[in-house]
Amino acid sequence: MDFDDTPEEAAFRSAARVWLRDEAACLPARHSMDDTALVAAGRAWQRRKAEAGFAGILWPRAIGGRGGTPIQAAIFAQEEAVYAVPTGVFLQIGMNMAVPVIVAHGTEEQSARFARPTLLGEMTWCQLFSEPAAGSDLAALRTKATRHDDGWRINGQKLWSSWAHHADFGILLARTDPALPKHKGLTFFVLDMRSPGITIRPIRQISGKSEFNEVFLDNVAIPDANRIGRVGEGWACAMTTLMSERAVSGGGDENDLNVAMVLEALGGAPALQDGTAIARLARWRGIERGIENFRYRLLTRLSRGESLGAEAAIVKLAYGRKLQDLAAYAMDAQGFAGVACNAGDSLQLRVFEAYQWGAVMRIAGGTDEILRNQLAERVLGMPGEIRLDRDIPFEQLGA
Repeated sequence: MDFDDTPEEAAFRSAARVWLRDEAACLPARHSMDDTALVAAGRAWQRRKAEAGFAGILWPRAIGGRGGTPIQAAIFAQEEAVYAVPTGVFLQIGMNMAVPVIVAHGTEEQSARFARPTLLGEMTWCQLFSEPAAGSDLAALRTKATRHDDGWRINGQKLWSSWAHHADFGILLARTDPALPKHKGLTFFVLDMRSPGITIRPIRQISGKSEFNEVFLDNVAIPDANRIGRVGEGWACAMTTLMSERAVSGGGDENDLNVAMVLEALGGAPALQDGTAIARLARWRGIERGIENFRYRLLTRLSRGESLGAEAAIVKLAYGRKLQDLAAYAMDAQGFAGVACNAGDSLQLRVFEAYQWGAVMRIAGGTDEILRNQLAERVLGMPGEIRLDRDIPFEQLGA
């Protein structure tokens, strides 16, 4: 593919291509590895990227990053996507969610403690937000954090925690003051996942994999040095995390699927003789380019030190629907063969898994309906929904 690069961008792309050709071409296929092997390979790959200056491209040099530009980050992502590199949520949560919120709301000491080990793949992370009664309404969470000596004791349950069974640390949102309204009595913590009192139970998914987990917290100790931001500032920290998550969702994922791959699944060039196929593929290609360009805009804002607003949700909203629609069309066109998937790293299997993952993407990290509400209220300025519990102390709300 040809790119309209400046000379400086072309030089960076060339350097990235040479490095990836030498380092990534011999990597084993992702589907040939179990979870444990994949995480080990991912840690090693993350270190190699960091040592070569291709990890944390947008991070400031002060915390170990390259101090590069959004275009450089986008260029490397484009080139890396050519290879089946061992990356995934177990690395992305740390790089794209945990460290950004620590840098934005934490202390310099906390940034120094967590940023570089994450950059080098020495720390992997999970997100401990959702609960059985707090999904789309995250502020309804009931996990408690109570003062204890020079730290905190955590009791509660978290749900849908991706890759928690392989994580070293987790970013945790807990309730510290039930006498305040639900959005105001929350505090943000970093939790060492090896702490006593933590029980992790993987959840078997429809795909047969177990990437999600239940996490039970029974009187788990957290030092106050692992509190991020002020007591009661948890909701602001959580919003920083979620905006980062939604901005990076959509592209570069192991379950990603694009128009070119679907065209191949349909049989290649002969499929373009069908006017309906042309129209559908053209529409989805336009959506792909729109997501790509909008993500560049968000990366530019981040590089200027600006925070992302609710508009970042557009990326996830558009990507989840596109992924599911593309995969459904490719499966439909193959008839029964679309669900008769063989083991291995076949395109047919990737299409099938992408369809399943598309359904997940439209729920995880905020459902389509919740994201549309946020865009309507916070971006378009439309009247908000009536919320009767906004100013009621959490302890007075019904179970």
